Amino acid sequence: MATDKSTSKWNATHLPDLAGRTAVITGANSGIGRTAAAALAGAGAHVVFAVRDPERGRAAADSVRGSTEVRRLDLADLSSVREFADAWESRPLSLLINNAGVMMLPQQQTRDGFEMQFGTNHLGHFALTNLLLPYITDRVVTLASSAHRWGDATIDFDDPNLTRTYTPQRAYAQSKLANLLFTLELQRRLTEAGSPVRSTAAHPGYAATNLATHIANPFARAIVPITNKFLAQDDQAGALPTLYAATQDLPGASYVGPDGSRETKGAPTLVGRTTAACDPVAARRLWTASEELTGTSFPQEIRVPSRESDSR
Repeated sequence: MATDKSTSKWNATHLPDLAGRTAVITGANSGIGRTAAAALAGAGAHVVFAVRDPERGRAAADSVRGSTEVRRLDLADLSSVREFADAWESRPLSLLINNAGVMMLPQQQTRDGFEMQFGTNHLGHFALTNLLLPYITDRVVTLASSAHRWGDATIDFDDPNLTRTYTPQRAYAQSKLANLLFTLELQRRLTEAGSPVRSTAAHPGYAATNLATHIANPFARAIVPITNKFLAQDDQAGALPTLYAATQDLPGASYVGPDGSRETKGAPTLVGRTTAACDPVAARRLWTASEELTGTSFPQEIRVPSRESDSR
């Protein structure tokens, strides 16, 4: 039976026609990233799978109907981020979806010496966004998490790598708070520059993906399959906030998540965030620190091509 789009809650069948648009999705080889890639390609977009392992990326892309390509990107290595951006052929890019991430890992570092979660989830995407921004015509979507609420999370500006106070949970919460502050400050800068590009954020709720398979706590890792089975929504539902944030007419700096109890499940809707995630002073301070750490910055001039010119 056909779905009645006028009465049903928002889902992937409501996506607009994306023919002629290009989207880059980091971590598109599995989970929510792959599901979002499949939906966007199915709606007519050309989707670039930006992945650390091109072989796995090709396998994922081959399973998707529509126009796709695979490019290598390791967010834990700033040289890889620069190589990806340098290889972009100055063509318009409708959507950049900062999806990839790591969660509650044992203490370890990126190739550049950053704490792995802060370095991958925030700094890698910060650098990628700034380097690709001259080509982006429509939207930057950054994946955050309800984890930004854990323990009244804040950014440790004196020790962002948490070398003195590391716990997997604290590091993950800090990285997800950073995602929301980045979204806020990016939108401020875009507005100030007169750019039509919008910066939005989304979180999937509690979705059954492979993100938790590498968490440090062995007991927590062992019970993930059980909690996924009984409490989580699948990756199809988990990808809906991303798709909504990427394609609907929302204000800049919007945050999208599920509409169910405690934002764990449900249809996509605008959701709230902590006071710390709305702090413009902290957002600017984080931006400045991130520029210094990555050696990238907001482009001095934004020359955004018209959306109509965005084609493959």
